[in-house]
Amino acid sequence: MSARNARFVLVPLATFLSLACGSAPPASSASQEQALTSSSASLGSASNFAVLSAAPLSGGAVTCTGATINGDVGSSGSAASIVRTGCIINGATVAPVASGVVNDFNSAYAALASQSCTQTINQAAFTDTALSVNPGVICFPAAATFTRTTLTLNGSATDTWLFKVGTSGTGALTGTGFSVVMAGGGNPCNVTWWIAQAVTMTTSNFNGTILAGAAITATVGTAGAFNGRALAKAAVTLTGGTLNGCTGGSIGGGGGDDDGEGDHDHDHDKDHHKCNQGRGNGREGCDPGNSDHHNGSNDEDGHGRGRGH
Repeated sequence: MSARNARFVLVPLATFLSLACGSAPPASSASQEQALTSSSASLGSASNFAVLSAAPLSGGAVTCTGATINGDVGSSGSAASIVRTGCIINGATVAPVASGVVNDFNSAYAALASQSCTQTINQAAFTDTALSVNPGVICFPAAATFTRTTLTLNGSATDTWLFKVGTSGTGALTGTGFSVVMAGGGNPCNVTWWIAQAVTMTTSNFNGTILAGAAITATVGTAGAFNGRALAKAAVTLTGGTLNGCTGGSIGGGGGDDDGEGDHDHDHDKDHHKCNQGRGNGREGCDPGNSDHHNGSNDEDGHGRGRGH
């Protein structure tokens, strides 16, 4: 994979960006390639879950109200820690998950924390703004708040993006009317969000796998456009809409496929990810003819709902 500098373009704040972004000497092409390819993390057995509350000391909790989750749901808590009210889960519910799942999540979280940034964005709040970014490792030292903002990710189906929020030690991700858009054939399952603290999304269209250091809360239809995974060290709460989970894909800023031993599909071809879609829930960046036969695609078998009802 040829290395490319990640660029963060603000419209209409392009002039301000030179002040908002920390500057650094240009990296050599060799060092850029290393930053983008050498540090891919693996979710291991945690990659099997679209939603996972991996809280320590058996403290996991998942609350799903009026939402649809296409993928497996796991919690480190007891069976009662997964609470469903008018919630459809097209996948397995596992509580408590095996200790290895929690360990794999924590290992991936730590590995992503150590990845080097290709760009640092010091601006913390964006309102009524159009942004675009190329593949790379994009870091926010503190919190990041997006309000009525569109973030376009420009890249191919094999490119990867890693956003790190709170690299200085603390920082939450907050989105209200926030849209993450894939352009150029980019795959939502190759987008990763490492967050030092909590994630709160309200009426937002989101793409990517979240690994949060605190709780994840998505409300008022946010999950209706959530393509990826919601994985946290604390509780996960989803209200309304649909979350389409990933199988396979790459996490982190590297170019390698996430083929951890716990991944059902063992897919080494990033251009043809296996599907695990619910009926009518749209594209997931996968190949509909290449189903995950451990978790069959509802789009292909002609049935309306998967497991977990």
